[in-house]
Amino acid sequence: MEWKINKVQRDQVDRFEIVQEDVTLPNHTDMHFSFVNFAKGVCILPITEDGKVICIRQYRHAVKEWQWELPAGAIDPEDNEPLSAAKRELEEEVGCQAESWIDLGSVYPSPGSTSEQIFLFAATNLIKTEQQLEATEQIDPHTIEMQELHQLINSGEFKHGAGLAAILRYLIKNES
Repeated sequence: MEWKINKVQRDQVDRFEIVQEDVTLPNHTDMHFSFVNFAKGVCILPITEDGKVICIRQYRHAVKEWQWELPAGAIDPEDNEPLSAAKRELEEEVGCQAESWIDLGSVYPSPGSTSEQIFLFAATNLIKTEQQLEATEQIDPHTIEMQELHQLINSGEFKHGAGLAAILRYLIKNES
């Protein structure tokens, strides 16, 4: 049974929309619920011909540190589908195009507090182009062995949620 929405307030704060709702639960309890309404996004697992992975190191101001991640970004209004956004983000962030794409589905990274949905892809048969960073991005690409990526994950140094989901989906898909 769904929650009944009685009142909605939406506030735009920079690139985020904060939604506040007064709702009635199926058990007739009234409560106030808020969440961040996000644009949909993409995350790409770029795999080189020799089985290495292109990861990025990116400064993330919200946590005030450099993070190991996979290339990712928002689906812009001009993107007609998630794959076109993935192609754009791969070239912008790591300077590569891919001849082959594997759809790895989508995830909701934090559905208790955001509406964000991220579409996951693996990219193979990579062709080197040129990195095209946005003015606000600080990104250093690193090509690493899959075993080194596993070590970064196991040690807790790789914390990128969408990246972890993409890696897991890729590994499971290739087990079968």
